[in-house]
Amino acid sequence: MNLPPLIQSFVLHFGEMGSRWGINRTVGQIYALLYVSPRPLNADDIVEALGVSRSNVSMGLRELQAWNLVLLRHIPDDRRDHFTTPDDVWQILRTLAEERKKREVDPTLSVLRELLMLAPGSAEERHAQARMAEMHGLIERLTTWYDDVKRLETERMTALLALGARVTKLLDAKDKVVGLVRGRKEG
Repeated sequence: MNLPPLIQSFVLHFGEMGSRWGINRTVGQIYALLYVSPRPLNADDIVEALGVSRSNVSMGLRELQAWNLVLLRHIPDDRRDHFTTPDDVWQILRTLAEERKKREVDPTLSVLRELLMLAPGSAEERHAQARMAEMHGLIERLTTWYDDVKRLETERMTALLALGARVTKLLDAKDKVVGLVRGRKEG
């Protein structure tokens, strides 16, 4: 690699993490390089910086484009395509979440819906469907929550995350208020 030590460490780490996230090492490295680069890079810049083949870079860029994680930029008087990442880290997070939902959660919900519509042929299948219904319900609730959260403005999402475990205090207070209101209605 032809990178300063700090950047190389970051790029190498993203490459290693890529395999855990379901992408190959080079794709992770390309993304990390684009993320920390102060300017858009073309494929030749990436080949030189990472020391990987041009075909690996081309395939990696196509994969990152399919995930909507890189932006195509045109530089005046340069016919080559240049790539960068969104500046807003929250936008990157939103894009990742949306793409993972489309590729992983939505197909699972579809399969669960189809399986729950089938008539069980045995006690074993009834038990399996009951468990699938629980899973379907949880994923549906999470999807609904996700849809609500993704519409939040970045400042609101930051505030929500800053609350952390203090949200439970808010829920405890709500439970107390609801309990008081119920007590008054019953009394």
